[in-house]
Amino acid sequence: MTERVLVTGATGFIGTHLVQALVKTGVEVICLVRSTSNTSRLEILGVSFIEGDITRKESLVEAVSPVDTVFHLAGSTAAIKAETLFWVNEGGTRNLAEACAQSGKQKRLVVVSSSAAVGPSSPGRAMTEEDPPKPVSHYGRSKLAGEQAARYWAGRLPITIVRPAIVFGEYDRDVFRMFEMVAHGWHIVPGLKKRYYSLIHATDLAKALILAARKGEVLPAQIVDSTSPGQGIYFIADAWSPSYAELGPLMAEALGRKVRILPVPGLVAWGVAFINEITARLRSQPSILNLDKAKEGLAGSWVYSPKKAEEQLGFAPDATVFDRIYQTGKWYQEQGWL
Repeated sequence: MTERVLVTGATGFIGTHLVQALVKTGVEVICLVRSTSNTSRLEILGVSFIEGDITRKESLVEAVSPVDTVFHLAGSTAAIKAETLFWVNEGGTRNLAEACAQSGKQKRLVVVSSSAAVGPSSPGRAMTEEDPPKPVSHYGRSKLAGEQAARYWAGRLPITIVRPAIVFGEYDRDVFRMFEMVAHGWHIVPGLKKRYYSLIHATDLAKALILAARKGEVLPAQIVDSTSPGQGIYFIADAWSPSYAELGPLMAEALGRKVRILPVPGLVAWGVAFINEITARLRSQPSILNLDKAKEGLAGSWVYSPKKAEEQLGFAPDATVFDRIYQTGKWYQEQGWL
């Protein structure tokens, strides 16, 4: 990989893990941050910072100019209005790709998308990169739109798209909600059907992103030139996909607690999501437990094949899902989150 990289979304949960991994490789890391960003976790790593915002293209020109590789992690996972998700996830990716393509220096762009961009998998079958995307949520559609915005510049820029499964690990506050409920003795399972989920720890995802930048295939210059619709795209997931119900006991064991499994009908889950949605709108504060996420949670299983990443990138997680859950749970306890 090249010696100077830019990371957008560096102060976020996944971004922190990626920056830590990049620093260990010895490359020079520049983090794109907003004026309001909390950079305390990254300052001790000896990285550089440059102020910018992916929704303002003019602020990206200077940031991308000196670098050889750009890791694009910045995005929005929840918003009061769907338009905001598209403004950030689609518009921000378009701005960044255009700035990279027009910088005058050839650079590699790794776009971190989401499994939400392709939607749930078919029953009993893991989805592959060649399967057509069918997102079920506004968030998923905005991430797919971001992929398509980046694809427009594929003729002028080597671009690789990475679609992680559910990401968990230290610093995360989304999956933390499950740990928190388990710590209180309950694991609530939405819907009465058994659903399976692919997972990946953020440390392992960071490893995969670096491999993708080093030797991942890139999007075709024009989609009609590609014999494979999945060219330049990788799912990153562990090979084992537990059911949602199985996750509670795994977390409980990691925390040294006992837990009761509480299945709730889909209508109840929709009701809770609706109340959260209304409350969020009244407070003008987005909630991750909203109707959009309820659509994803009740849509079916989310299982993705890691085979392509294994074969082409040589990627494999450095620890099992249980070991990573144990590691994450202990970190939450040590940090006083639980």
